[in-house]
Amino acid sequence: MTRVLIVGGGGREHALAWRLKRDDAALEIIAAPGNPGIASLARCVPVPVTDLDALLALARAGRVDAVIVGPEGPLGAGLADKLRAAGIPVFGPSAAAAQLETSKRFAKDLMREAGVPTGRASTHTESASAKRAIRELGAPVVVKASGLAAGKGVIVCESIADADAAVESLLDAHSLGDAGNEVLIEEFLSGEELSLFALTDGTHAIPLVAAQDHKRLLVGDRGPNTGGMGAYAPVSIGTPAVVEHAMRDIIMATLDAMNARGTQFAGLLYAGLMLTESGPKVIEFNCRFGDPETQVVLPTLGGSLLHTMLAVARGDSLRAAAPLPWTGSYAVTTVVAAEGYPGKVRTGDVITLPEAGADVIAFHAGTSRDASGQLVTSGGRVLAMTAVAPSFGEAQVRSREAAAAVAFEGKQFRDDIGWRERERSA
Repeated sequence: MTRVLIVGGGGREHALAWRLKRDDAALEIIAAPGNPGIASLARCVPVPVTDLDALLALARAGRVDAVIVGPEGPLGAGLADKLRAAGIPVFGPSAAAAQLETSKRFAKDLMREAGVPTGRASTHTESASAKRAIRELGAPVVVKASGLAAGKGVIVCESIADADAAVESLLDAHSLGDAGNEVLIEEFLSGEELSLFALTDGTHAIPLVAAQDHKRLLVGDRGPNTGGMGAYAPVSIGTPAVVEHAMRDIIMATLDAMNARGTQFAGLLYAGLMLTESGPKVIEFNCRFGDPETQVVLPTLGGSLLHTMLAVARGDSLRAAAPLPWTGSYAVTTVVAAEGYPGKVRTGDVITLPEAGADVIAFHAGTSRDASGQLVTSGGRVLAMTAVAPSFGEAQVRSREAAAAVAFEGKQFRDDIGWRERERSA
């Protein structure tokens, strides 16, 4: 019997646990810390993702066959390195390789050296030089915190004044703490976004179904950036030709450049792409499964994700690995967020979930149990209501209806997830 430890307690980790149990119903899962949704699939242990020593001890005590690291924080802190040093197979890159996400400067430098297509950018630690760079690029322009900022460190600025204010907020007011001690001033790329995941052993890579995330808080892609208000997969503009192009010129070129530096990347490489008139360009890299895209990618995959992830964790080659094809189903997920998100959120509100249906999955992201056992809000993104259907239109409607049926005080959600795909299909 196979036993794995999943590190994390969000919607991504719930989706991973759900999918891996579908691949192998006998799979034993330990989750740290997990959440009430994951608890129906796994044994949850209240070990925080920041306590690397306790996670190592849990993996040893649980005699797990592999550890799957969900969030970027523990990867950047070196959890995969600690586990590998102890002889425990782990799915997730080393801290050095995770710099593709944890340091936007590192990622930009590597892409520049390797010729990976991306927007022009410069890095700054002082607001005066950052403001000069803003004027060189002109508006619109993108201001990014170089460090990890939980999806909130990217500010698309429509004017020079907005960009100056963003720089002052990050560098002078330290609104994102250490994550904003260094900023990138980056060229604004026009086009449509695409999220591409690739499982990799560091030398070979397998692409998964392409998805599209909705980062803005409000309907019509307005308002502040968030960690993601919803997603859908597959995306019609993510054609086989586009994916092949991105795999060759972006994913494989990046892996080759990492290997040339002696920093092999093994795990899940996420490329956030902009499909421009001159082809796909990288907006950002993540060193782990994206959230909430994972909640729509995994339900639409064929094959055994578990088998492939265990192979990567053990250090096996993916040269002859079977692909994980699209099943032909469509998935849409609508995030139901707490009042105040993406700023200071209110927690502790009692949640009422709609009756479960065979075609809708409620992935828990920011939920917990109070002293009386009631399900309550405990984070900004509370639930990801994912619908799977034979057509995109059906999945969109069912996801929206499921999100509307969730009840708690102050809830907010977008009712237009997948609007671009809807327009294309119309």
